[in-house]
Amino acid sequence: MGSIRTTLRTGSARRGRLIALAAGLGVAVSTLAGPAATAAPDEVIAAELATVHAAVGAADVVGVAWYTDRASGKVVVTADSTVSAAELDTVRKAAGEDADALTIRRAPGEFRPLLGSGDPIYGSGYRCSVGFNVRSGSTYYLITAGHCGNSVPNWYTDSAQTTLVGPTVASSFPGNDYALVRYDNPAVSHPGGYTAGNAYVGQRVTRDGSTTGVHTGTVTALNVTINYAQGAVGGMIQTNVCAEPGDSGGALYSGSIALGITSGGSGNCSSGGTTFYQPVTEALSAYGVSIY
Repeated sequence: MGSIRTTLRTGSARRGRLIALAAGLGVAVSTLAGPAATAAPDEVIAAELATVHAAVGAADVVGVAWYTDRASGKVVVTADSTVSAAELDTVRKAAGEDADALTIRRAPGEFRPLLGSGDPIYGSGYRCSVGFNVRSGSTYYLITAGHCGNSVPNWYTDSAQTTLVGPTVASSFPGNDYALVRYDNPAVSHPGGYTAGNAYVGQRVTRDGSTTGVHTGTVTALNVTINYAQGAVGGMIQTNVCAEPGDSGGALYSGSIALGITSGGSGNCSSGGTTFYQPVTEALSAYGVSIY
């Protein structure tokens, strides 16, 4: 079995053939090792993919996003335009003998948190977008991107900063990308209308942000890790919906189901791009709030 485990790490084409061989061996060995022996090939492949996924992170190349695609048996790496060929070689070398378990793709532009100056929520010279309104008991909040919350202690509805929304009471970035802002001004309305849910690959989704408004697209991957210059963020939703600076924190949804908070990406709404979203359910759980 040791030689089979080694060879299973050498590529998807051979992997399929050797799974069949290993299954045959499992039948022969079952009288000695029991039924668990037949599960070894899948366990080996899962372990391989986990090792490769971790190796991409350990390479610490800024401008790459990656996720494990169990269906293809690959770790899919998307590199923005700032990533050099040498840096991609660093990723491959980090994977070592399992480098053929990588699929490497390119995305135009630069992956970056989408923080800009403008509206609809302002503070400290920045502009971000409201994600979803939430509450805990009788206290109301909004959730937005963590890289926004890290930068701004108090938010306003206007660029002159005359109408207060309220303070950032919690923020997490990198690692995560969500923040909680409390509504302290009773004159500022905070309507609801959503329920929280989890995205799935292939789902048609809509993103709403303060820079580019409403755009639609499709979920292309889940549980994606993106390595921004400021640090890595994991567990993200990846889509082909466009976004631009200032759209950060904005809502990703499907109908009335809230799915995510706009984090970052590359490209623009003229040529398209790749964008990443913090799952909203994780933010709700972290802060003990509910969407309404």
